[in-house]
Amino acid sequence: MLSLVAALAAAGLFAKTLDRLGVRVGLPEALLGLLTALAADGPEIASVIVALVKGATAVSLGVVVGSNVFNLAAMLGFSALLAGSVMLPRQVLAIEAAAALLAATIAAAVVFAGLPASVAAALVVVALVPYLLVLSRGSRFARRLPFSEQVDRRLARALAEREHWGHHHALDDTALWRLVGMMVPAAALIVLGAIGMVESAITLAGHWGVPRTIVGVLILAPLTSLPNAYTAVRLGQARRGAALVSETLNSNTINLVAGLVLPALFVSVAARGALSGFAFGWLALMTVTALGLLGRRGGLGRLGGALLVVLYLVFCAVELAYS
Repeated sequence: MLSLVAALAAAGLFAKTLDRLGVRVGLPEALLGLLTALAADGPEIASVIVALVKGATAVSLGVVVGSNVFNLAAMLGFSALLAGSVMLPRQVLAIEAAAALLAATIAAAVVFAGLPASVAAALVVVALVPYLLVLSRGSRFARRLPFSEQVDRRLARALAEREHWGHHHALDDTALWRLVGMMVPAAALIVLGAIGMVESAITLAGHWGVPRTIVGVLILAPLTSLPNAYTAVRLGQARRGAALVSETLNSNTINLVAGLVLPALFVSVAARGALSGFAFGWLALMTVTALGLLGRRGGLGRLGGALLVVLYLVFCAVELAYS
């Protein structure tokens, strides 16, 4: 319990601090969402790596897939239930969706099709570099894309709107450096807390006879995803749809790349059993459903949010019934 509290509190502090720093320097909303996701993903990634080092592949795979499914329900679904809707420009959604779906396809190919990890890592770089350029350069980069003038103009306008959605609070230099100093011990606590969580979960699973898959999917995954959920709800209530969607999809992409593709360079992450296939398939279903709902004229509303939550509960029920 102490490891859990330490890791979650540190991750929450790290993500909140990074968000304030990003706003302070005027980062685009979606880039800010990416950085926040990277910070809040600390417990998940650390737990996956620790599990792989201990040889608990089922636990690590369960954390990755379970976290991603939970993120869609908690970050998007629950935020829509509380805020009433989650909205962002369709052009921006298309960019976010393309990057997320490409990364998911590459990770699935590593796990199920035996795609060599080196090839997968190269494909990830090719797929995500243009996305990162769009986020960091914003509307200036969009105007240089090889599309029709009308498409370039619409995309540039959407990105320009996104760049001004930030909430810029005053933050003097002393406070800025104080925040930076807080991030170092927070990062250390995230890693130490994750080690304690994985050790405890695997030990308890052995004592109670709980399958390791369940430990990863239904225990470690939602627990380590709580910092992301907290940050997402805060963004949703502030009507920062671009940052919220970016954080959610990028959190899932980071989990897949850092939790599956990169570790595959050193250890085997191949999945075994029909339940692993079901988990990835259900993740794909929830991802496509969420993107479709976000692309509607009114965005993701309360009914759509409730649907994502129900889909997650069905996922949990199937995992419990067949594990």
